[in-house]
Amino acid sequence: MSAIKETNFTFEKQTAFYRGKVRDVYTIDNQYLVMVASDRISAFDVVLPKPIPYKGQVLNQIAAKFLKATEDILPNWVISVPDPSVTVGHLCEPFKVEMVIRGYLSGHAWRTYRDGGRVLCGVTLPEGLKENDKLPEPIITPTTKADVGHDEDISKEEIIARGIVSKEDYEQLEKYAHALFQRGTEIAKERGLILVDTKYEFGKKDGQIYLMDEIHTPDSSRYFYLEGYEERQAKGEPQRQLSKEFVRQWLIENGFQGKEGQQVPEMTDEIIQSISERYIELYEHITGEKFQYPEEGDVLARVESNINKALANL
Repeated sequence: MSAIKETNFTFEKQTAFYRGKVRDVYTIDNQYLVMVASDRISAFDVVLPKPIPYKGQVLNQIAAKFLKATEDILPNWVISVPDPSVTVGHLCEPFKVEMVIRGYLSGHAWRTYRDGGRVLCGVTLPEGLKENDKLPEPIITPTTKADVGHDEDISKEEIIARGIVSKEDYEQLEKYAHALFQRGTEIAKERGLILVDTKYEFGKKDGQIYLMDEIHTPDSSRYFYLEGYEERQAKGEPQRQLSKEFVRQWLIENGFQGKEGQQVPEMTDEIIQSISERYIELYEHITGEKFQYPEEGDVLARVESNINKALANL
């Protein structure tokens, strides 16, 4: 199985290049972005040493499907998806907040609540909730987008007071986030899933707000299985999740949580294949479509050729 560990292309009119944890991003003519979803995988803020075949394709194609399914709510950055692992789109000026929206008390929100916190990002939570309970209504708990270091929780009031986003724009982002989450919830339900929480990133181009980046993927969202949810809650049992939590669990079981001095466990061919198969399973469950394996051959040559064709059409 071939995998995309990294790309090092040079395109005509290329003006910048950025390598993130899992994506390689090329800026073209200061107007367009070429985003290559590599097969790198990260956990606990660490990029693991070996890539996972087809992981980038899974995330890129789930995002493309959900961006298409929400384009009636607001425009998004996508121009084309010329390759299973590539999206080409508009370069937007990003808002420096991520709009995290939660329908259930899970993850970070639950840990805050368990430790006695009842106000999260300026939102007051009711008493008497248990982990993974459905919230009375979805709440937005934004985070700053840090250039360095970790993102931090922040309230709507603080965002506006500090001038990070104008009041008018922020209130529009809230409306979009709720509408997108509602659509994602409806699509998930059709697939026998619950969209628990997720995050959206927005930007501006020519004064217009655009939806950016990936949406509703298992790397940016948490899903539960709908079947058995109520029974598990009633019994106080953990919920069955559809996310990359299984990768974190494997690392924890092998003594790695990203802490200093810890070694990433050996990624054997069997482990790599099993993670790859789980990502394909995620794809098929979330989209309801059969995963299409790309043609065999030189994967980097294919990606580069497909990008060049797409750029010629801009």
